[in-house]
Amino acid sequence: MSNNENDNKTKSKNTSAVPSGRLSRFAKLGSLATGVAGGMLAEGARQIAKGNRPKASEMLLTPGNAKRITDQLAQLRGAAMKVGQIMSMDTGDLLPPEMTDILARLRSDAKSMPLSQLNTVLEAGWGKGWNLKFKQFSFEPVAAASIGQVHSAHTKDGRHLALKVQYPGVRESINSDVDNVATLLRLSGLIPKTLDYKPLLEEAKQQLHAESDYEQEAIWLKRYRKLLADDTDFILPEVYDDLTTANILAMSFVGGSPIESLVSAPQEDRDRAITLLLSLLFREIFEFQLIQTDPNFANYHYDTESKKLILLDFGATREYPTKVADAYHQMMTAGTQRDRDSMSEAADKIGFFEATIKPEQREAVIDMFELACEPLALDGVYDFGASKIAERIKDAGMKLSMEQDYWHTPPADALFLHRKLGGLYLLAARLKAKVNVQALFLNKE
Repeated sequence: MSNNENDNKTKSKNTSAVPSGRLSRFAKLGSLATGVAGGMLAEGARQIAKGNRPKASEMLLTPGNAKRITDQLAQLRGAAMKVGQIMSMDTGDLLPPEMTDILARLRSDAKSMPLSQLNTVLEAGWGKGWNLKFKQFSFEPVAAASIGQVHSAHTKDGRHLALKVQYPGVRESINSDVDNVATLLRLSGLIPKTLDYKPLLEEAKQQLHAESDYEQEAIWLKRYRKLLADDTDFILPEVYDDLTTANILAMSFVGGSPIESLVSAPQEDRDRAITLLLSLLFREIFEFQLIQTDPNFANYHYDTESKKLILLDFGATREYPTKVADAYHQMMTAGTQRDRDSMSEAADKIGFFEATIKPEQREAVIDMFELACEPLALDGVYDFGASKIAERIKDAGMKLSMEQDYWHTPPADALFLHRKLGGLYLLAARLKAKVNVQALFLNKE
């Protein structure tokens, strides 16, 4: 077999057409449900033949069904895939580990569009003959995610671009995809019946609509460039309005290394990267009241020569009201002092407690807040690699849900902020970073 044939086979495995019509997307989810149900029946028959009486969850979470779920949601991309990503990060303390693992695979399992479909999107945005604008265009994407893929290109006027191209049909299918995936998860019995997840789904829809609006993302990026204009620690791409459309975001190409690659970097670089990310988060909450809420590691690169942090994605940016920012300032200040009464008062202001909450449930929630504030409470360098804080927070959430029977969807502002902080804690643990978090917080007051 020739090298070209091998290359073509490899490419075909990494590309698949994105179903763009509502009916075709619904059919994909329908076939997924049918395939999963069939897999459950087959597994149930095998277990009964062995004399076992399997639970429904045990039949659902087989390797075959795991592959079905992951492959189908990855092929749909868009909201279907994004909901899987969100659920794996936001509700890891609610779902069984097997389901969390299935959904987590979606964070790194995106496939790119075939060239014919890519060309259709580019023609719709730039018109026929769009290629005449470019001296070079890399049809192989440098990155592929849930809503779009990124291409490198050089214009004839000398600009090196990073072009984020949206998958067709993603924006139009958000609401139906979110509802269909939620139905699939609910019917599986893996989401507790007592959990009111409808507010979360509505916020997920709003967030996804915002992320699929590339013209709005361009506005957020420009705003962050202004906010950080005097900060030499960060590099942000420049927006090129002449090539930006609703489905194509044109930016200057920025290099650097994926932040996860720092696992083998010197301790100084690992510490600096997390220091910059946490410092920026504190500025976002208390100074900007504007937070890029997506903790996906792919959103960050690091320039090992200049020691600067590169910020790449602003689709999930969210403005925060002053009262919420002030409540979190009270929460974190109380965390540095281990003042549980003040933390409880701040949690009330954020909207974390229902009127029917029991005293022991309230205490368990404050336990979680106190745990999350552990790095802030330490007067000195906090060792994320040794602390296992993200794992302990997850375990505490599972205990709260299972033992205290407290199922409560927090306000959207809290949910997205906690998602961002949890993602940074995970990254800090992966990089084994050591950071004086308390000093960073007090410096941003």
